[in-house]
Amino acid sequence: MSALELRPSSPARRTFLAASGSLVVWFSLAPAMRADAQQPGGAKLPGSLEKTPTLDAWIRVDVDGSVTVLTGKAELGQGIKTALVQIAAEQLGVEPTRVHLVTADTSRTPDEAFTAGSRSLTDSGTAIMHASAQVREILIARAADRLSLPAEKLQARDGAIVAEDGRTLGFGELATGATTAIATRANAESKLKDPRSYAVMGKPVPRVDIPAKVTGGIAYVQDLRLPGMVHGRVVRPSTYGARLADVKSDAVEKMPGVLKVVRDGSFLGVIAEREYQAIVAMRALAEAAKWDAGAALTEPSSLYDFLEKTPSNAMVDLDRRSPGSMPAVAKTVEATYRRPYQMHGSIGPSCAVAWLKDGSLTVWTHSQGVFPLRRALAEMLRLPEDRLRCVHGEGSGCYGHNAADDVAADAALLARALPDRPVRVQWMREQEHAWEPYGPAMLTRARAGLDATGAIVDWQYDVWSNTHSTRPGKAGSLLAAQYLATPFVPSPPQTIPLPEGGGDRNAIPLYSFANARVVHHFIPAMPLRVSALRGLGAYMNVFSIESFVDELAASAGVDPVQIRLRYLEDPRARDVINAAAARFGWADYRKPRSHGRGFAFARYKNLAAYFAIAAEVEVERETGRARVIRVASAVDSGQVVNPDGIRNQIEGGIVQSMSWTLYEAVAFDAQRILSKDWSSYPIARFPEMPDSVDVEVIDRPGAPFLGTGEAAQGPTAAAIANAIADATGVRLRELPLTRQRIKAAIGV
Repeated sequence: MSALELRPSSPARRTFLAASGSLVVWFSLAPAMRADAQQPGGAKLPGSLEKTPTLDAWIRVDVDGSVTVLTGKAELGQGIKTALVQIAAEQLGVEPTRVHLVTADTSRTPDEAFTAGSRSLTDSGTAIMHASAQVREILIARAADRLSLPAEKLQARDGAIVAEDGRTLGFGELATGATTAIATRANAESKLKDPRSYAVMGKPVPRVDIPAKVTGGIAYVQDLRLPGMVHGRVVRPSTYGARLADVKSDAVEKMPGVLKVVRDGSFLGVIAEREYQAIVAMRALAEAAKWDAGAALTEPSSLYDFLEKTPSNAMVDLDRRSPGSMPAVAKTVEATYRRPYQMHGSIGPSCAVAWLKDGSLTVWTHSQGVFPLRRALAEMLRLPEDRLRCVHGEGSGCYGHNAADDVAADAALLARALPDRPVRVQWMREQEHAWEPYGPAMLTRARAGLDATGAIVDWQYDVWSNTHSTRPGKAGSLLAAQYLATPFVPSPPQTIPLPEGGGDRNAIPLYSFANARVVHHFIPAMPLRVSALRGLGAYMNVFSIESFVDELAASAGVDPVQIRLRYLEDPRARDVINAAAARFGWADYRKPRSHGRGFAFARYKNLAAYFAIAAEVEVERETGRARVIRVASAVDSGQVVNPDGIRNQIEGGIVQSMSWTLYEAVAFDAQRILSKDWSSYPIARFPEMPDSVDVEVIDRPGAPFLGTGEAAQGPTAAAIANAIADATGVRLRELPLTRQRIKAAIGV
């Protein structure tokens, strides 16, 4: 299986490299680059090289001339496997087909923490680009020594170092000749190729992860099958915090195929030879279990009152006001916006495989942070970290902190109870829906002052939100660990500091309002289990800000595109707005009956990709149904590695955000979660897809990589809301913008 490393254990990375005849064995020939070498002026290393500064952690050239690239980031469907291969191939001078990429694996790759925040290329891509360029120069220096030529007379091409006179030395030939492995530290500066010479980067190379996904191949952790593998299922209560009072398991233990019933406090599971046997046994075990009552939930009807009135920590994110020089305000506009709890809604329920063998545990997982997960599992199992390996494999649906880490904990506990056989655990649909950590509910309030000309002279924005990350690192973040006989307590919820931000991500508008104040009201109390959902608070904040900007445009009688350009000084921001408007045909648009158009813009986190979008929506007055007809957009992600990969991410982000915006909300009552299947948690289906989604990718050769994966979430929501307002003449401010809400708003 190419997607996953199947060995249950592996030697330490340096031992493996030294034994493999890899390039690292002769890095000692470059003494100026040894790990203890000082960088000039203490210069910061690029990207993730700052944390993992040795080249052998990132690049390996083997004696057969093949190249292995290692990254601590995980492929989530965003296409980084392809992009990282392109980066390495370009800088090394090899064909992409000769590059083998190893993704997040605690025994082999650098620790890059989480794959989150659209930082894969910014962190790992930058590190690999510079490491590859520096390895190329080491290869050239080695060849120059062997050929007795100046390095300037040599170049890397097609996996070899080529001289002007035609002599060549293959990478494999240059990767031999020494026996001692010495770590080689990266330099702060690299001799990067001129972007004008690129042959691989910037090109639409086919995605390496797609073929297996569309042909029924082995693509996901869910597909993993190991020799002698057995199947586990876990029983969970119907309410948060319920404790297992009693269970009569004798009959279950005698069921066909059942190998073991596992109980540790309120953690209850079963292992069987076959998957369906485990499912049948799980259901029988659930019937036999008796639970004490769990904690009550907030009444859904008072959710937003709860958010506003519950004690919170008010943090001033921005205060750009000069009270003594405040212009006269002729008109004040205010609006409040609401977002419900929303799911990741992974199409494939979370899955993991764990194998305890010879006292060491290997876990195959679609966690977005294999190293933090390893720390949490080690704490939960009271196992030294060096006896535990986590290997990433793709999950069938994620972009955020879903139940991947929780199911890994389930599998680890069941594998501990049945050593020497791999144990595969997959959650049931109702478990995934009811127990995954949701995207938090949020409340925002915007107030702006306009002068007599309609100019925005004052801006006030407040956001109320829970934490947006309860990811692992500690055992208490794992659901199973909270239910053990000796339970682990979740860590107190924390904010994520700006500029990344959590609930206040993108709460500070990029617009140059002369007077502005932004306050983040952080709410520690969490009625429902929450964590990171794609975009974190940016989805809601951009929805709110960009909806409000449209409301201000309407109040001032200004075109929505023009009002944005008026307050933007960044030329790259203006470029994406102009490009999206042009592709949509904004200036020449003639509105058909029941149609409306909407526009929105944001720079993700105010430091990543620039994105602008225009959407056309049709609203059926009789039913309230809103359908997105077409979308035109533009994105600036800096240096483009794979334009198709960027389009894939933007198109996927638009579709997912459209689904959130029009359909998705977690249903619950005072006792339990009610959304347990796709009928009680509807998502967009194929008939709801737009007729066209147009994405213009603006390339910035030589510019830093900017994250793309989450750039579309917030602007898409606002563009749809603005289009619905244009079509109906009524502004909706509570998500999702369902047909029931639209119908009620227009009075049909």
